[in-house]
Amino acid sequence: MGNSFASSTPVTPTFTQSPAAPGRPVAGGSFRAPKRGQDWLALALLMFPVLLVAVDNTALTFALPAIAGSLEPTGVQLLWIVDAYPLVLAGLLVAMGSFGDRIGRRRLLLIGSFGFAAVSAATAFAPSAEWLITGRAALGFFGAMLMPSTLSLIRNIFPDPNRRRLAIAIWAAGFSGGAALGPIFGGWLVEHFWWGAILLVAVPIMLPILALGPVLIPESRDPRPGTVDVASIALSLLTMVPLVYGIKALATEGFGAVPAAVTGLGLLMGYAFVRRQKRLRSPLLDMSLFGNRIFSTAITANVLALFSFNGFILFLAQHLQLLEGRRPTEAGISMIPALLATVVAGLLVVPLVRRVRPGFVVAGGLSLSATGYFIVAFGDHSGGPALLLGALLVLALGVGAAETISNDMILGSVPPEKSGAAAAISETGYEIGSLLGTAILGSILTASYQRNLVLPEGVSAAGTGEGTAQARETLAGAMELAHTLPAPLADALTSAARAAFESGVHMTASIALVLMAGAAALVAVVLRGVPKAT
Repeated sequence: MGNSFASSTPVTPTFTQSPAAPGRPVAGGSFRAPKRGQDWLALALLMFPVLLVAVDNTALTFALPAIAGSLEPTGVQLLWIVDAYPLVLAGLLVAMGSFGDRIGRRRLLLIGSFGFAAVSAATAFAPSAEWLITGRAALGFFGAMLMPSTLSLIRNIFPDPNRRRLAIAIWAAGFSGGAALGPIFGGWLVEHFWWGAILLVAVPIMLPILALGPVLIPESRDPRPGTVDVASIALSLLTMVPLVYGIKALATEGFGAVPAAVTGLGLLMGYAFVRRQKRLRSPLLDMSLFGNRIFSTAITANVLALFSFNGFILFLAQHLQLLEGRRPTEAGISMIPALLATVVAGLLVVPLVRRVRPGFVVAGGLSLSATGYFIVAFGDHSGGPALLLGALLVLALGVGAAETISNDMILGSVPPEKSGAAAAISETGYEIGSLLGTAILGSILTASYQRNLVLPEGVSAAGTGEGTAQARETLAGAMELAHTLPAPLADALTSAARAAFESGVHMTASIALVLMAGAAALVAVVLRGVPKAT
């Protein structure tokens, strides 16, 4: 398969003439291109759902201590509060992209925006952990309507390759920047209001796109879409849910019959999903794209970049608040340099790929991510948060560079008629990377904490049975219990909890270090022949 990265990245869609708009280029079906200047206004509107989806992935991370104190979830429930949203979102992205082709991508975007705002308002007042998990899953359903629409619309709004390359870089920077902005935004809201404000704020954020979207964002759809295969949608969900649950169970409970059976079910459904896609004339997910080495390697880089970033934020948020004693706002503000680094790195590498081969740019970004995790894995965290925040800055630079160019290469490595499917897979990769970062690294971190925590003598007798159980489950539970104990016991419990938590941080950082280094080497070898952009 020919490579188109050097000539126009991403690939320029095949244009046809629209009877309704003589002389106007049409891409991906019925579409009227916006006037020059209106395209950037449309992009600005599209950034609202992109930022919101990205922020929602990480904002709740900084609210976990407040949620733990308010709803008293178990360790597994605490992880599901974070993961239910990206799990459902990732499982439905490709399916929702197919629906957008049929009913119109702008229409699907507006439906998703309204539903996301309504569910956010209802979930903000959740009285229990179960309610919150259900609400997060519903947000994932409507969030899946937002992401496939944004990138597809951007491709059509910007027919000029150079302007489109910059627009996609802004889109990628918005996603990664939103992931970093989430803890800052969430921390400020938790400190000044309550944890539910993080969800409630989606309502005013969605108002601009609901009010101005029908005017500024042009509609586009595929005039000849394939049929929707319901069985494929079901199989995709039956793959994702059991796999993530199995990973959590294996990490927290160890190897057992139930976790192994659930994981096996997910793998079996995944196998059935792949076989079905290969047989269908109009597959939900075009598996032939993965036969392109550039495409599959860039997808891997994209997933691992987000994997490392979200896994890092998960434990850093808890470390800053629970072990360093920072208020949510203070902890969030300390991440601002990383937020800026992610956005700046994503924009700076756009002209860089005209001078340096894109494979080496992506490999360099992944190497920076590996360096960040090296600092965490082998550093001493007892001297304050400076070391971890410095590692986050290095990691953010790497993620911003790697994910922007890898996403560009994903779209540029396939023929024009496959660009829509490539965009959907790219967006799914974003969510899977975020999901796996919290699910795998979060589960390993929780399991390591639980296995290494040794409660000081006298803590069980001084505290309540429920409080002791919560302390064994999560770091937040241990800190809550410490506040109720006399000073000597509180100090002893805090030290024990810190040691148990840090053992998990070193373990997860070491795993991420190996993954990032391996991904950097893979990209450098496989993508070294991809030419510079022009």
